[in-house]
Amino acid sequence: MQRRGLKVWGETCPQYLVLRDSDMDRPGVEGAKFICSPPPRDGHALDAFWDDIRRGVIDVISSDHSAYFASGPENSKDMNGADAPFPAIPNGIPGIGARMQLLFSEGVAKGRIDLETFARLSATNPAKIFGLYPRKGAIAPGADADLVLWDPEARDRITQATQQHAVDYTPYERIEVTGAPVATYLRGQLAMRDGQVLAEPGQGRFLARDPYELARPRGRHANDFDPTAAPVPPG
Repeated sequence: MQRRGLKVWGETCPQYLVLRDSDMDRPGVEGAKFICSPPPRDGHALDAFWDDIRRGVIDVISSDHSAYFASGPENSKDMNGADAPFPAIPNGIPGIGARMQLLFSEGVAKGRIDLETFARLSATNPAKIFGLYPRKGAIAPGADADLVLWDPEARDRITQATQQHAVDYTPYERIEVTGAPVATYLRGQLAMRDGQVLAEPGQGRFLARDPYELARPRGRHANDFDPTAAPVPPG
């Protein structure tokens, strides 16, 4: 559909670049920690994702953060017991805090993508698709100065203790990564430094958006059906 000029964008998430289907075979509730939709695939699918990223088929790497506790009385992966059938296991995994480190480490540090592609997938393209560019997703006069200072040589190990999410596990536990953020600026103000969040609650702002060109229909349709056309009277 992209080749036909339709406005279609592709997205994937870190779990499909890192995790494998074998992770779901771990015993007991451990396997449940990796259940998401669609499920992780094998190594062949992982290679195909990177190929699609390089070819521009995939435009955005998001987190698809849908977090549940690993254990607990309710709203957790083991809420229906260690031997619960697949339909009884809450579907989704945490991942928003690990997104950029995993993308950089698996992508840039391993030579699969360059720095420009990393920035485009994680910042520029999302801002454009949501009608926020160039206020967001750009370093330019008049932009909001939302910046991440990145150490490309840092060696880190992802653990639950380093995540800023409000659940009790990360599916990326003990994965070693190269590259880490050292500081984050929100509209030019220091929001994080060396892993310590400095921003105060309530600093976020709602950004209203007018209609924008990227979301405007081109008048080209996947088939003969035109959803904007006036209905044809019966008979």
